[in-house]
Amino acid sequence: MQTGKDIFLKGMRDGIPIGIGYFAVAFSLGIIAKKCGFTAIQGFFASLSTYASAGQYIGFTLYAADAALVQLIIMTVITNARYLLMGFALNQRIPEGTGRFRRFLIGLTITDEIFGITIAREGPVVPNYGLGAALVAVPLWSLGTALGIYMGNVLPLNVVSALSVALYGMFLAVIIPPARKDKKILACIIAAFAASYACTYAPVISQMSSGNRTILLTVVLSTLAAVIFPKKKKEAGDAD
Repeated sequence: MQTGKDIFLKGMRDGIPIGIGYFAVAFSLGIIAKKCGFTAIQGFFASLSTYASAGQYIGFTLYAADAALVQLIIMTVITNARYLLMGFALNQRIPEGTGRFRRFLIGLTITDEIFGITIAREGPVVPNYGLGAALVAVPLWSLGTALGIYMGNVLPLNVVSALSVALYGMFLAVIIPPARKDKKILACIIAAFAASYACTYAPVISQMSSGNRTILLTVVLSTLAAVIFPKKKKEAGDAD
């Protein structure tokens, strides 16, 4: 039986490759923030409080365009709406009786990557794991943004891009083990890759933001998977 400390330290270890990838992506985001008039300190605290690449990009560009606060709020909500789906998925794995504050902590750590490693773990979702991963990843995200603003034009672009490979490696580590154990999961992963690629060229859908495309694909593919591969009552009880 793992203690809360063990789970927290495990989250920190799993958060290292995420943090390295975050640093690279945030470095590029910092270059954009600098063009929008942000200082390194402002960029650091913007990333520390938000840690959402697409949402921050929208925020920086709208700020530079002197957009109204209402526009900024609406666009940020739309861009980050996919986190609601992630929250619903995690909520199904939270033990009954978990208090609101602990649920709040779990929601506070949700990013695409931290959600991926959290949902891939067996057993109930506990806040210690996500908090451990966030404790490593979020500061590196914030530091990357600040350094991108401060010295974004110093490092070659190919060096910055090379660092982001860590994120792709982390995603592979999340999806490959369960896909090897269950052919149904493998089929869903292949379908998701194929659908995502097709939607980048499909009329109308290709014009949607990447976040909205992700929401659409998640809802459609998860619904189809539930219909084609329904869980028996016994399996559902075992999962609980």
